Amino acid sequence: MSDTKNDTPDNAVGDPEVQDDNIVSDTVKEAGAIVKDHLSDDHDHRDAHDEFGHTPVDEHDSHPGAHHTSLGLSNTKLAMWLFLGSECLLFGGLISTYMLYRNRHSEGVGPDQLWDIPFTSASSFVLLMSSLTMVLAVSAANRRDDRNTKLWLVVTATLGGLFVAGQVYEFTTFYREGLGYTESLFASSFYTLTGFHGVHVSVGIIMLMATMGMVAKNKISGDKAETVEMVGLYWHFVDVIWIIIFTLVYLIPA
Repeated sequence: MSDTKNDTPDNAVGDPEVQDDNIVSDTVKEAGAIVKDHLSDDHDHRDAHDEFGHTPVDEHDSHPGAHHTSLGLSNTKLAMWLFLGSECLLFGGLISTYMLYRNRHSEGVGPDQLWDIPFTSASSFVLLMSSLTMVLAVSAANRRDDRNTKLWLVVTATLGGLFVAGQVYEFTTFYREGLGYTESLFASSFYTLTGFHGVHVSVGIIMLMATMGMVAKNKISGDKAETVEMVGLYWHFVDVIWIIIFTLVYLIPA
């Protein structure tokens, strides 16, 4: 009676070559099973992301060109902060110069005779409200809502334009009342400080309108929200500087 429990020939049991072939084949099968399990786990991981409607992409590919520094800030944002830091030094020098010379004026033409606090307060309120609309523009950009982003950028630029128009009216009134640029050290320091701030507001208006145009034409190559945020940083800086100027120049008596 033949033994049917063992299909391997009797002469292969003690053959070393046959045993080696069995070990190699078993090792290959085990390696294939491990690779198959790894691929299955990776596929399940991608499917888990897809359940929430997100496509798993590389973090660096989501924002092309957004290189980050060791501080955790992008190169663009770091450059803007460095620029604003230098602007703080510049305005600090202008404000200090005005504080030194604000009493160097003639008897009939001084702050007490010229300042129109209600008008300047209304103009300042308009500029501060533009910070709120700038925040709304940045928020819309983060939501990728181009329509509202353009709307709030235009509103912010309009409010800034009203402030500049009010400043031009104020300068014209002061000049007609006898306060020329070379009238006194007070006049020179005042016009330089407030006029320089007005130039910054005008530059901000140009930046706002240029950004609005690029958003409308989809010409922003990098992160659109970050671009709007950089313009917003500059605009908020201009508003904060005006709060300091308005307080020291108009509200605190000489």
